[in-house]
Amino acid sequence: MYLHNRKFIAKTMQIALFLLKSIDLTIAFIGAVLLNNNTADNKKVLIGTVLSFMENPFHYELSDSVNIAENSAILVVGSKISKIGSPDELIANNPDAEVHDFHEKLLLPGFIDAHAHYPQTPIIASWGKRLIDWLNTYTFPEEQKYGNIEYAAKIAEIYLDFLISNGTTSVSTFCTTHPESADAIFLAAQKRNMCLVAGKNAMDRNAPEALLDTPQIAYDQSKNLIQRWHLNGRLRYAITPRFSPTSSPEQLSMLGELWTEYPDCLMQTHLSEQIDELEWVQSLFPSARDYLDTYEQSGLLGKNAVFGHAIHLKKREVDRLKDIGAGVVHCPTSNTFIGSGLFDMEHLQKQKITIGLATDTGGGSSFSMLRSMASCYEIAQLRKNTLHPAQLLWLATMGSAKSLHLDQEIGNLKPGYHADIIALDLHSTSIIAQRVRSVDNIWGAIFPTLMMGDDRAITATFVAGNLVYSNEAQNVLSS
Repeated sequence: MYLHNRKFIAKTMQIALFLLKSIDLTIAFIGAVLLNNNTADNKKVLIGTVLSFMENPFHYELSDSVNIAENSAILVVGSKISKIGSPDELIANNPDAEVHDFHEKLLLPGFIDAHAHYPQTPIIASWGKRLIDWLNTYTFPEEQKYGNIEYAAKIAEIYLDFLISNGTTSVSTFCTTHPESADAIFLAAQKRNMCLVAGKNAMDRNAPEALLDTPQIAYDQSKNLIQRWHLNGRLRYAITPRFSPTSSPEQLSMLGELWTEYPDCLMQTHLSEQIDELEWVQSLFPSARDYLDTYEQSGLLGKNAVFGHAIHLKKREVDRLKDIGAGVVHCPTSNTFIGSGLFDMEHLQKQKITIGLATDTGGGSSFSMLRSMASCYEIAQLRKNTLHPAQLLWLATMGSAKSLHLDQEIGNLKPGYHADIIALDLHSTSIIAQRVRSVDNIWGAIFPTLMMGDDRAITATFVAGNLVYSNEAQNVLSS
């Protein structure tokens, strides 16, 4: 009788939790609908210096790739950019519009963080480890907590607020092996109407027992999450094997089958981050030609694939990435903090491989894409390759959007794009301000903020046309 009662109670609790989760999803969906309806006819005029891209500044002359219009304005209607033009004209033609005057600020597309781990938020800047030891010492113990939906939801909320206050309006993040962790971040992003790419990790070996799934469980849970979240508003699902060492060939193959069923999903994972990692991969996959081949053999290489790090690539891997059209993501603060190596930006750009930029938090030591741009510049300098500020901004916006196949929706300030916009203060600290006083052009004024700026430089953040962060209010308005 006791065992029977325990089973009954356990079953009742499972049903209750399922109903609670369903209620949460319904409330979030209704909230998103109401938010979209409330903003459908709202108009805003944002005045400032507007920066937009015409082409990739790595491949075109600066004058042909970037447009900077001083004393300009952006008309936002609902959640999208309607027009860019003269402030007087846009205000006169839209007398009912709410006006935001950022005359002294630079208006940019919101930053796009193309590779991150939101569950690692509590362990960011942990001391003294390289990749494998980092995972075992810090990451895996923290990730075991995310089967608890309340804990996952709390960190998801904190994480997205950190991003917004740092000017990041879109992110592609890994979750944990718990589907609850994916539900939590999707719900939090949906509430803010953010563009989000996410997927539950798949791991069936070389990790703590509490974090392991199986090939079938990874397939089933990922499929359920795809059906629930993929293309739900601004949300996108990414099939997410953590990396080859933590997935058996059987699991990778089942995820490859899943991707065949849902080819418009992204597939995100890690590739060639550290030298000792490459040696480990070779020992686990002795028949593979190289690291990339461990994915290719399993059907996990395609144009919608996104590979984080990609530092120590062989020629065959570079050629295959180019041929397939897959993207890679540079994670500079992580690569230096964990001691992984120096990404070869110049070579991969010459091969015209799509490259995004990312924080890779919590291996990366900052939530700020400004910090990522500074570190990206420094790593390129060590490779005797000097990057222009326009190239850094491209990586943090359109480069990341292209790597995530979202470049027709986000990453630029153009009519028809989602109004994910930030106002950047180019005089945010006394050190930056004194440097700017002696420059003679706009790029000279922008560069110090890319090198020394932080969240203080973010005056305002708009997501889908809504003001969700104001530096003056010093809080995230959406929470």
